[in-house]
Amino acid sequence: MEKTFNLTRRDDGIAILTMDVPGESMNTLKAQFGPEISEILAEIKSDSCIRGLVLISGKKDSFVAGADISMLDACKTTGDAKALSQQGHVVFNELEALTIPVVAAIHGACLGGGLELALACHQRVCSDDGKTMLGVPEVQLGLLPGGGGTQRLPRLVGITTALDMMLTGKQIRPKQALKMGLVNDVVPQTILLQTAVEMALAGKRAPKPVKKSLVNQVLEGTSFGRNIIFDQATKQVEKKTQGNYPAPAKIIDCVRQGIAKGMQKGLEVEASHFAELVVSKESEALRSIFFATTEMKKETGAEGASPRKVKKAVILGGGLMGGGIASVTTTKAKIPVRVKDISEKGLSNALAYAYKLLDKGVKRRHMTPAARDNLMALMTTTTEYKGVKDADIVVEAVFEDLALKHQMVKDIERECGEHTIFASNTSSLPISQIAEAATRPENVIGLHYFSPVEKMPLVEVIAHAKTSPETIATTVAFARKQGKTPIVVQDGAGFYVNRILALYMNEAAQLLLEGQSVEHLDKALVKFGFPVGPITLLDEVGIDVGAKISPILEKELGERFKAPAAFDKLLGDDRKGRKNGKGFYQYGASSKKAKAVDESVYGVLGIKPGTNKDAKAVAERCVVQMLNEAVRCLEDGIIASPRDGDIGAIFGIGFPPFLGGPFHYIDTLGAANLVRILEGYQSQFGNRFEPCERLKTMAQENAHFF
Repeated sequence: MEKTFNLTRRDDGIAILTMDVPGESMNTLKAQFGPEISEILAEIKSDSCIRGLVLISGKKDSFVAGADISMLDACKTTGDAKALSQQGHVVFNELEALTIPVVAAIHGACLGGGLELALACHQRVCSDDGKTMLGVPEVQLGLLPGGGGTQRLPRLVGITTALDMMLTGKQIRPKQALKMGLVNDVVPQTILLQTAVEMALAGKRAPKPVKKSLVNQVLEGTSFGRNIIFDQATKQVEKKTQGNYPAPAKIIDCVRQGIAKGMQKGLEVEASHFAELVVSKESEALRSIFFATTEMKKETGAEGASPRKVKKAVILGGGLMGGGIASVTTTKAKIPVRVKDISEKGLSNALAYAYKLLDKGVKRRHMTPAARDNLMALMTTTTEYKGVKDADIVVEAVFEDLALKHQMVKDIERECGEHTIFASNTSSLPISQIAEAATRPENVIGLHYFSPVEKMPLVEVIAHAKTSPETIATTVAFARKQGKTPIVVQDGAGFYVNRILALYMNEAAQLLLEGQSVEHLDKALVKFGFPVGPITLLDEVGIDVGAKISPILEKELGERFKAPAAFDKLLGDDRKGRKNGKGFYQYGASSKKAKAVDESVYGVLGIKPGTNKDAKAVAERCVVQMLNEAVRCLEDGIIASPRDGDIGAIFGIGFPPFLGGPFHYIDTLGAANLVRILEGYQSQFGNRFEPCERLKTMAQENAHFF
């Protein structure tokens, strides 16, 4: 059997321990490594010639990317999970207890269990490479660092900094890591090993005291001050998670107990908390999302087709969407872009938009001004079809007007090559209707981004009946290069995400007209786990946009999509939401940080807010509409699988990740239970709540999606 750990001895007495998991592109820690490491550590202890040890990775781009997450699914009980954590504690304690100096030489990803391994070494040096990132992202999977991280990290970098790292899961760059005391040195990769060897030869050093801000020095120095830190952190966590995620509170508790009662007690608490989180339904849901997105990265989106290379893109329209799409194409995908707009103003807007986003990186010192300017140079503009002949893909982001989109298709077929893909960023018009104007309909596809483009991870790739598999594969690969998570959906009004969102929003509007206050509605759904409430979302997206999409959905999909008539009154009062500073909430300089409701909106709608119903009941009524419609999309073949439906809802509209997506959540609720709830509402409010056929069948057969 090939070994993962190889020990080589140098003439100067320093031994090099290289970790290289056979047959994998990244190093991950697996449970079965325990005995192998213990054996090597015993060999090191028994060899008096070894004066120091350097730990390094045999992979060219990563140190250790973390623990192997699939081994967590093998844990059937908390006992299994606790044993896993404790085994890690034993090995890392042995490493830390070596009497010779142990140095970790870090290049590339050093995350989760990888950073915990490095923390058990006596010193750390990392490369100054852009690929080098350190962090403990376990919280993003509903877990905590279970290999001693909750104990060693605060002792090394201070409580406040450690909590910040563990509660956000953010990744730390080399310079930052040096400044906060996470590593002892940062050097070019070419001299990484040499530097680590020199550090080992120099012998064990007491770590330099971390430079802390005055406030943190005062607070972390006394038990009273530390309690303030823990209480503040707990308050912030509760506000952010609405009590829906158990991991953050457990992370705080591990640090609190470890600092108060010592390392041994801290490790005990860590192993118990870790075990409870591994078997929690929240972590199970978050891990399912992780596996789904990993699996999707390996798929081309079209069976048997491979993508063509995209060397140049054209964006039609320099508005907010066009500017955002152009920006992620140059900065993330590093693909040259030509932006075409009818006016110079549109073009300067698109350039300004991209510049502003890049300049943030310069201000935060993540990027040099020269690097910013090089990326900006990838974006060029034109008001006529000049310099577009060699485009491999054209993304159209103009107004939702079919005649205008038909004109664009004809223009592109005339001005570009026979293989040029025409991708439309429409949010509601069926792609087959746009393709009617094409002589090469196989090149026409939908590519639906969400606003703001640079922040929203999802993109829907929409194939109509005539789209070729190669066009699908090329578009999916293009979206991935832009840093997006693409899901392939079939053509139909509203596609997937807007279709399930529309019914949810309509139900929130119905509740508003029945006398629920704006704040109460928004709070109820944030408490349920959405990032923002439905009324805030309507203001953000634009009330006018909602008004445009509703009739299209109603015409294509039926009566249940009919928007409340009262909404015309909002547009009559020129309320479009944030974009014109008039909506449900107050905007402008006078509005404070916490947004206030514009109370005059009730008068416009002709309603008076009455008594607020139970928040759970309010949320349920909106959410079951979304769940029912998601299953209908699967039934209609709009989405290919429940997995794609879950990813689309989580990344596209912020469906609560801890529930795993609409289909995972239906499995948790039980189909029969959901049908019962829907039928209850149907008898009360009419047929818009009628459960779809597939749900009824599943209820009878007690079937599950997963």
